[in-house]
Amino acid sequence: MPKSIVATIAAAALLCLALLALPARGATESAEKVMQRNFTANKLKTVKNSVAMTLTSERGGVRERKLDLVGKLQPNGVDYNLAISFIYPPDIKGTGFLQIEHPNEDDLWIYLPALQKSRRLVSKDKKDSFFGSDFSYGDMLQPRVELYRHKLVGSETVDGHPCHLIESVPRNETEAANSGYARKLLWIRKDNFMECRIQYFDAGGALLKTQTVTEHKQVDPGGNGWLALRREMVNHRTQHKTQLVFSNVLVGQAIPDRFFTTRTLEKAWQR
Repeated sequence: MPKSIVATIAAAALLCLALLALPARGATESAEKVMQRNFTANKLKTVKNSVAMTLTSERGGVRERKLDLVGKLQPNGVDYNLAISFIYPPDIKGTGFLQIEHPNEDDLWIYLPALQKSRRLVSKDKKDSFFGSDFSYGDMLQPRVELYRHKLVGSETVDGHPCHLIESVPRNETEAANSGYARKLLWIRKDNFMECRIQYFDAGGALLKTQTVTEHKQVDPGGNGWLALRREMVNHRTQHKTQLVFSNVLVGQAIPDRFFTTRTLEKAWQR
């Protein structure tokens, strides 16, 4: 075969390969953009609300808990402060949780009234259960987008909402170990970029948990302004589930930074 024909065939093959590669790059960029908008969709400047937590066992046994939640966006417009205090039942009343997000590593604290002092959690504790629920400490706030590789794998409709289907994989073994997840699938609404469903998988590919997110409400039209009023996490290994229902939502109120300190965690929230 003449060299000119061989060269032409080779050039055409390279061009085809390049064209085939373009959608993959575009999908990755699109997925990252979707996840970035998801990350900021519910970053309210300030929020206060009440939360009813219901824990249901495999056999149908139910435990009820009530807590107060306060959140505030930091001046950088990315990181968040979160404070939680349990107010019911009596045996857990006064227990608190504090999370201060940072670009590199978050500060996480829990306060246990029985010990009368705060205890700092380390990164590897993020995968542990959030006070006996099916949510982990790391599930309470979304991880930073850059900690994962994101891929757009399709589109599906969930509860009448067209969604992007995103696969997210930790960028390194440390993040995978700290979170307890090797992979996640997220259904992100195309209109407001709130998540409708999240599935969590282990290193062997088994489905660990599924979070269902419903009752999205625009609570602050002047900002990103969205909040999901109901979240349910099902643990597929234990068949245990936890439901969070948010109410008495207040946004835009002034909250001093000193509120998000261990001193306040230990003192101001005791009732």
